[in-house]
Amino acid sequence: MIPLLSPLFQGALASVGEKLQCAAAVPSDAICVEDLLQPETLRATLQRQAGFRRETGSDLRAVASAWALEYVGALLPPVVAAASVLQHVFPMVAAQVWVQLDPHGNASAFHLREMGGPRAGRSPAECYGPLLWQHLRPLFAALVELTHVAPKLLWGNVSRNLEPIFDQALALTGGSVSILQDREHLLLSPEWPADGGGPPCANPLRGRQRVVHRLHGGERTSMKLHRQCCLFHLLPGETYCGACPLAPCFRQGESEGEEGEIGTPTA
Repeated sequence: MIPLLSPLFQGALASVGEKLQCAAAVPSDAICVEDLLQPETLRATLQRQAGFRRETGSDLRAVASAWALEYVGALLPPVVAAASVLQHVFPMVAAQVWVQLDPHGNASAFHLREMGGPRAGRSPAECYGPLLWQHLRPLFAALVELTHVAPKLLWGNVSRNLEPIFDQALALTGGSVSILQDREHLLLSPEWPADGGGPPCANPLRGRQRVVHRLHGGERTSMKLHRQCCLFHLLPGETYCGACPLAPCFRQGESEGEEGEIGTPTA
């Protein structure tokens, strides 16, 4: 594990922090993310994932989504913890990151050759822009090209990972103002500064999120659904996750709910 991260990733969380490594020498089996984006390489990776998911059909949208969900689930915790809690920004451009893939094609670890540097007053857009626009955006574009999976679904996978990371960071720091600002910018801001100083672009992480209200033993409880369905239910032998906005129980009147902007409580 990168020593900088060790105070935040102790005990059961150690394996999460260990998914990001930094050393001058990259493991021989690691591939640069920029090279992973090449169609033949990415196609072969998704085929390995399809075998793991027991998907034999030609529609690989659900496979691409499941693979991307694993990818961002491994990448985001140490990167976000460093930027928002430790005030340190790792280099995240696709050409600066290497990834190791397990036998099923899933990302098992990421490797950097340089540590980056202190945040030193950089805005959320400056800190997270390279990760979003120069790493995830080209990766998602390649997945869309190969499988025709909806881009908003892939960005929804990012949002659903960011929320619990920020929740834990806020709990750890007692509600740090800077972490709240990062969370608001990433998940609530309607626009992001465009690359190259052009006009702002729409924030793909922002979306509408339903809150459903249910009665359990006479007590009314609330639950936020995911912004996007990840299509996991389309994989062989799988079903809807417990917070899927497309689950039949949330579409057929078995729960009552209201739709509001992310972070806006419903009545």
